[in-house]
Amino acid sequence: MKTTCRAICMLILPAFIFQSLRAAPLARSVSPSRQFIIYAPGAALRGAVSELAEQTKANLLALLRQPDRWKTPIVVNLQSAQANLPEIPPAALRFSQTGFGLKLQLDLTIGESIDAALVELELLRAILLEMIYRSKPDVAPGTAFVEPPDWLLEGVLAITPGRDPGPLVEALSVSTKRMPLEEFLRQRPVLLDSPGRLLYRAYSLSLLRLLVDGTDGHSRLARYIDNLSHASNDPFADLKAQFPLLGDDVEKTWQSALGRPSGGQNYQLLTFTESEQRLDELLRFKIPDAENSSKQVELSELAQRKASGVEKTALNELSENLVLFTIRANPVMRPVVREYQQIAALLARGKRKRVTERLVRVQATRTKLAARMSDIDDYMNWFEATQSKTGSGVFVDYLRAVGESQIPAPRRRDALSVYLDSVAEQLDD
Repeated sequence: MKTTCRAICMLILPAFIFQSLRAAPLARSVSPSRQFIIYAPGAALRGAVSELAEQTKANLLALLRQPDRWKTPIVVNLQSAQANLPEIPPAALRFSQTGFGLKLQLDLTIGESIDAALVELELLRAILLEMIYRSKPDVAPGTAFVEPPDWLLEGVLAITPGRDPGPLVEALSVSTKRMPLEEFLRQRPVLLDSPGRLLYRAYSLSLLRLLVDGTDGHSRLARYIDNLSHASNDPFADLKAQFPLLGDDVEKTWQSALGRPSGGQNYQLLTFTESEQRLDELLRFKIPDAENSSKQVELSELAQRKASGVEKTALNELSENLVLFTIRANPVMRPVVREYQQIAALLARGKRKRVTERLVRVQATRTKLAARMSDIDDYMNWFEATQSKTGSGVFVDYLRAVGESQIPAPRRRDALSVYLDSVAEQLDD
């Protein structure tokens, strides 16, 4: 139940790759957000890539605490490897200016095996590139485009829910020499060996945590990405310009960040029940009234009438909180959370058409999911009790208490108890 959608996609992708890509012609699928247009033979393969792309974007938006405001679609083209063209790279990101605006295309060359981590990395690179140039559609043809820095790519992937930070913590702990921040920012991970790449990702995770944990860190990171199109040749200066915490004694701050554990306790996935409870709390939000107090309002209530200015502000805040909640919600609940987030965003813009029907459908989905998860829990409990050769340890305390309750209590030997016991024996006779 703890497996994330990203991990499921990575398991599904290799199963369909080689056989599917030999078929022709290429069919097209559009992702739920309509940003990703995937060309590949086989609906299962296109669906897996679409799900991985959407989940990668959702994780990034949750980290930035930003809603989805994409403008440029991303074309993902999967093509089979050709023996007569071995020089074709496994991934090529094409970003150019056309007469109709910006064009962003990711070409993936797939053989008998697939590097799912590479696919995820290139999808994230494309998503960040679209964010960088989202507000710059009139870039002159021939302009050199600025790609997202490698540390940002590696850090975002390392902070993804469900990833085990243990190897990164170990890589930092065994490292005898800590690299200065300015030197780290100029490193190129493609030139590093496997241990060096692991240490680079550990540094990237530490830097990203340092930045987002600072004052207004999430929004500052979003502004940093937005300003990357004007980046200079000094990545260290660009970073200091957006994050004041690096302004004074930057090396002391950096070395302190490297000394902190990079655990992911703040990003642990919630169980299904915990996700349900947290979602209910978010959907019952409070709105201040004229008497300097607050009243509790449900999302379904605002779908019935026109929202006021204060209510629209609260709806925007709810939409952002739901985006952030996606990063910790149980994978089964994430589509439901995204649906509520889209509904809140529509109501904040004053659009109420068919919102009531969507709320009814998503509530019905929640009811079905709760019933199915309850059935699964019942089955797993039955299986452990009757079929499993080993126990999970969940019921150890309960079984111990039951066993102790069946042990007869020792008889009392005071005068009154002895008299009552003798009377009881005579009555039994």
